Amino acid sequence: MSLAPSVAVPRPAFNLLPLYIALFCLLWSFAFVAGKIGVTYCPPLILLAARFSLAGILILGVNALRGEGWSLSLRDTLVFALIGVANNALYLGLGYTGLKTVSAGLGGLIVSANPVFTAVFAALVLNEQLTWRKIAGLGLGVLGVGLIVWHRLSVGTDSLHGILFTFASLASIVAGTILFKLLAPKGSLWIGNGVQNLTAGIVLIPFAFTLSNVSDIVPNLQLLGAFAFLTLGGSVLAYVLWFHLLRVCGATAASAYHFLMPPLGMLFAWMVLGEHLTGRDLLGIIPVALGIYLVTRSGRAAG
Repeated sequence: MSLAPSVAVPRPAFNLLPLYIALFCLLWSFAFVAGKIGVTYCPPLILLAARFSLAGILILGVNALRGEGWSLSLRDTLVFALIGVANNALYLGLGYTGLKTVSAGLGGLIVSANPVFTAVFAALVLNEQLTWRKIAGLGLGVLGVGLIVWHRLSVGTDSLHGILFTFASLASIVAGTILFKLLAPKGSLWIGNGVQNLTAGIVLIPFAFTLSNVSDIVPNLQLLGAFAFLTLGGSVLAYVLWFHLLRVCGATAASAYHFLMPPLGMLFAWMVLGEHLTGRDLLGIIPVALGIYLVTRSGRAAG
């Protein structure tokens, strides 16, 4: 028996990335349901201006109370402000306007095309390699989303006007994603998220009170609950998770998780709002799951 002293082998740290991904997907997909409830009782731009302004004040206020200094340079502050216009004000301003005449399920479905456009622009602008795995994964994601959208459009409950606004919303989040990776702001994501929210709130306030009427707000518990979730779960937590995923994954790999939004969003919309849902809607989950696996696996291998 050997008498040599034993050497302690450190245990590997627990990988929290899967937990972050799962929490992000749940928060982001349920936000479409909360948003649909919110715009039912409040004009979209007023709802968003209040949501972003409050979220920004909360985030930066908590940072000040904790006595933490301002960790962003002027350049990074301006970059986060620019991303806030694209990823917050334009993305959700256009998306929530579309939600007035589009179901929560279809709204989430359209935005889930984010990975396809992000992968193409990431290859052109960021020089991210489009491997055959990514191309196959994106193709499967499109197939799964296509199966769902075909069935949803056959129901005939969504307007073309709302769909166009939602596609414009999609273009905004793709631009914001590419800008974040291209400009690569440094410093605290927490403070950066506060800057984004506050900028989006300030940008939306004049539009909200010019194009909307405060008298159209219908105060009730549903609106209060939706607003609380959107502010704390959506604007605060989900966006911090999203930009963390963009940092640790490539833009294409991180965006691939948006393929999960249609089935999750439709499931939540069925459970909470009673929106139409059939087994054919859920068939798209299979190619969507395979597509995410291929895209994210190639992203991890490249990393």
